[in-house]
Amino acid sequence: MKVVITGGAGFIGSNLARYWVRTAPQDRVVVFDALTYAGHRESLTELEGRPGFEFVRGDVRNLQEVMSVVRGADVVIHLAAESHNDRAIAEPTTFVSSNVMGTAVLLEACRKADTGRLHHVSTDEVFGSLDLDTSQKFTADSPYDPRGPYSASKAGSDHLVRAWQKTYGLPTTVSNCGNNFGPFQHPEKLIPLSIIRLLEGQKARLYGDGHNVRDWIYVEDHCAALRLITQRGRPGETYLVSAQNERSNREIVSTLAEILGLPGSMVEWVADRPGHDRRYALAPSASLLEWGWKPAQSFETALRTTVAWYQSHADWWRPLMHSVS
Repeated sequence: MKVVITGGAGFIGSNLARYWVRTAPQDRVVVFDALTYAGHRESLTELEGRPGFEFVRGDVRNLQEVMSVVRGADVVIHLAAESHNDRAIAEPTTFVSSNVMGTAVLLEACRKADTGRLHHVSTDEVFGSLDLDTSQKFTADSPYDPRGPYSASKAGSDHLVRAWQKTYGLPTTVSNCGNNFGPFQHPEKLIPLSIIRLLEGQKARLYGDGHNVRDWIYVEDHCAALRLITQRGRPGETYLVSAQNERSNREIVSTLAEILGLPGSMVEWVADRPGHDRRYALAPSASLLEWGWKPAQSFETALRTTVAWYQSHADWWRPLMHSVS
């Protein structure tokens, strides 16, 4: 089977490529990535030269480049996207171009190349924000209410995927997931940046009051869910992936400091960003649970694994710090 992963040199994509090669060594895995600031060949080093693995550099907005890789694909997993909220606020049109136009071009390429299945990876942010004092969770039937350029661009791409499925019969599935963490995550994100700052004797930074709550999942658990969805998901369906780990940003930083043997006071408070959603929470799709999916390890164990990875891989993250504000 030929599997194409767009954005496969990024955080989730590179973890998915490694997971897929390890769990399905008989498959051909093709990573397609433009290698922007967030995509790195170094994240794929252990796969280079392995039978059945191929890296192709290209832009998801270029129809001919995309056609050349999706032709003959049994599964295309779409992870190519701009995803950092701070950058989205500063450069909104870049996000619209990559996330909306890029998805439209990919859909057309898959339609014209008659690919087997397209799975589109989305975010819980498309549903908007929940109150802190409720137990409400988003479901696949929750209305879309994106509140920032990033989430709006992802919402647009979700609608395009469903439109191509309804209009052209393109076999597609969509999944929404919460905040991922784990190895090879760019240090602009909360967990890796906090780990790195604490390792270097600096204070971790928190927006506002730090009580914003996110639904956290270890990246390899997400990868396992994605593989299941491509194997068993029904075209036209949406799947919500959640490990049921709601934690505030303040709790995350406090736990990281504790793991590193540092006081919880190692925090620098900064002004909140515009449109900062208060809480995200997903109710995991029943289908995933029925298929036997569940997190492979506890949140606390996964967080310790992540800290240990950053401690031992400064050669990977240190060159990237110049792009972190």
